Amino acid sequence: MPGASTDPLHSLSRLDLAHRSTVIVAVSGGSDSTALLLLTKEFLDRNAPATRLVAVTVDHRLREGSAAEAAAVARLAARHGIAHRTLCWNEAKPASGIAAAARMARYELLAQAARAEGTDVVLTGHTADDQAETVLMRAARGDGDRLERGLAGMAKATLFDGSVWVVRPLLGYRREALRNFLLARDVTWIEDPTNANETYERPRLRAALGRAGGDDRHADALRTAREAASRRERLGGEAAELITVHADLAAPGLVRLSREFVGGGGSDGALYALRILLASVGGTPHLPDEARCAQLLDRLNREWPLAAAKPLCATLSRVAVEARRDGLFLRRELRDLPQPVLPQDGMLWDGRFRLRVTGETEGLSVAPLGPEAAEIAELYGADVAASLVRAGLSTLPCLWRGQECLSLLRRRTVRQGIAAVPVAAPFARFLPSFDLAAARAIMHLLRAALPPDPPLKRH
Repeated sequence: MPGASTDPLHSLSRLDLAHRSTVIVAVSGGSDSTALLLLTKEFLDRNAPATRLVAVTVDHRLREGSAAEAAAVARLAARHGIAHRTLCWNEAKPASGIAAAARMARYELLAQAARAEGTDVVLTGHTADDQAETVLMRAARGDGDRLERGLAGMAKATLFDGSVWVVRPLLGYRREALRNFLLARDVTWIEDPTNANETYERPRLRAALGRAGGDDRHADALRTAREAASRRERLGGEAAELITVHADLAAPGLVRLSREFVGGGGSDGALYALRILLASVGGTPHLPDEARCAQLLDRLNREWPLAAAKPLCATLSRVAVEARRDGLFLRRELRDLPQPVLPQDGMLWDGRFRLRVTGETEGLSVAPLGPEAAEIAELYGADVAASLVRAGLSTLPCLWRGQECLSLLRRRTVRQGIAAVPVAAPFARFLPSFDLAAARAIMHLLRAALPPDPPLKRH
């Protein structure tokens, strides 16, 4: 089959697991994840016998019989000497958007299992069939830039919550090859009845691909994914270079871009870099609208003179933009800032900071510093206008006890056992390996913790 390998035995050879004492495989009991579990066992036995393998089954508790299926996976794991854990999604189920909610719950539970086992690697059994279906579904319902980015499909590895790599080693392999692998070893699998329910989009598409002409559509979809992924990585590299060369953190909460950055406004890389910067400064999980960002770049290119008598101002994606003689400044808008909240460990604050809490929080809250407190805050020698510095400071997280401002929260300054670690908003929850270069550049700019290297060879 064009675009997909037929020998899944080589799938694990592309992983770099040398420094991991434990590896987790997500196993539902279906053919794909069952094959991945046994392939991983065989690979580790041969190449890393000291590495512990743990199978994790997520029971979403959405179907009758799901507990029995998890028990069947546990028995399979026991027969092969593999540790097994079942994690249940016990929270109340939403009335709508159940598929998306279940997907997020699955990621959170798998990440929880990884942290409990002291590892940052979770392997999942997504196949070339899944990839083709994903691309075709996105093509059918997507539009504009989101479609272009989405056509890259699933990345080989995705960093979840900044700490756990979800790796898909079987993306180059067809489901048929995996089932042949299992049949040759006399291993059975569980058939999820929802996979045949054509009420849902994916089963409906899967059935269509099984009919005449389906193989050609499948191959075309995989080719589209490879080409889109290559473009996305190339564009990310261009954006990363522009951010690295032309952006700096002029003061806390205040990003400055040079005139040369805007001068490259005609390039796709500059447009992509601006969108990443706006999303990160504004704390939004999605990139702002491409057309509106292009209009802003064009306006800046035309109207920002080298010696502006008056700042050129705009707002976009929760970001205040000011073009002055000494640079283009980006800061979080004052509107819609968070209300005071009780600090909790791991909490994402305003999409821009992750709180780390190790002490007692009684009587404490986290809220923006605010303009009044910023007016009397000490400034530390920034080479830009004090008004800009104070505007940036006013949007930063501050520790309060009632009406008393105790301290700005910083990454390396722990107050009352509480710190605020900057994050790059569009990559805070999910960071596909396509976007690593751009993510590292913006994280370095914001003084955020850099992501760990993905466990992929020759990445």
